[in-house]
Amino acid sequence: MAYGLLKGKRGIISGALDENSIAWKVALKAKEEGAIFTLTNAPIAMRMGAIKLLAEQCDAEIIPADATSVEDIENLFTKSTDILGGKVDFVLHSIGMSPNVRKGKAYTDLNYEWFKQSIDISALSFHKMMQVAYKQDAISEWGSVVALTYMAAQRTFPFYSDMADAKAVLESIARSFGYHYGKLRNVRVNTVSQSPTPTKAGSGIGGFDKFFDFADKTAPLGNATADQCADYCITLFSDLTRMVTMQNLFHDGGFSMTGISEEVMELVNKE
Repeated sequence: MAYGLLKGKRGIISGALDENSIAWKVALKAKEEGAIFTLTNAPIAMRMGAIKLLAEQCDAEIIPADATSVEDIENLFTKSTDILGGKVDFVLHSIGMSPNVRKGKAYTDLNYEWFKQSIDISALSFHKMMQVAYKQDAISEWGSVVALTYMAAQRTFPFYSDMADAKAVLESIARSFGYHYGKLRNVRVNTVSQSPTPTKAGSGIGGFDKFFDFADKTAPLGNATADQCADYCITLFSDLTRMVTMQNLFHDGGFSMTGISEEVMELVNKE
């Protein structure tokens, strides 16, 4: 059921790779709720994914952009405001990649050049997007910026490797830029800490299946799905959450607040 929560709003959605992507689900929900928006992803990711199909379904234009390139991001915002006919009201940052994780490097044996790439792609890109928007005054009054994160920024998950550090930086940027953007234009900036989700990026983390099952058995409501995360992001883009900013919002079925569950205790007792 649609509620018209984003009727008349314009946006930019990054990171949609395939139908399992949270960003893909957000785009479909945003369209359903009345928004118009542009889609963006890195050129190499676009070749790997099916973003053109999503663009057709959402009647949206695609603007390729390397999220680590300020020049590309400047072009993204300039073209988006031109295509959409005005400033944007919401931005989704759904960007994350670690060469160390992809290549199986242990956290105790990181390649530091790759580590810099992890930080640049997964965290500094968030700062770059907001800094460009801030300088261009590209986001409307009371606009909303949301980035996707994971609670490995707060607690240690051995196989999450340097992505945990990148997410910690991402969340800090949300707080810091949230203050400055709030003072300038009442723009709010938040991160959503989602349950383990079987996306292309999530599934690439070592031991993901066990990790997913553990979280599902720990959270009293179970793991939140990508579709449910999209619903939550839509509320953060809407006018219903105007006074929510600089927050890291857990969307994980209660996992983040649960020490241990009966289901996990039963598994331990069986051993």
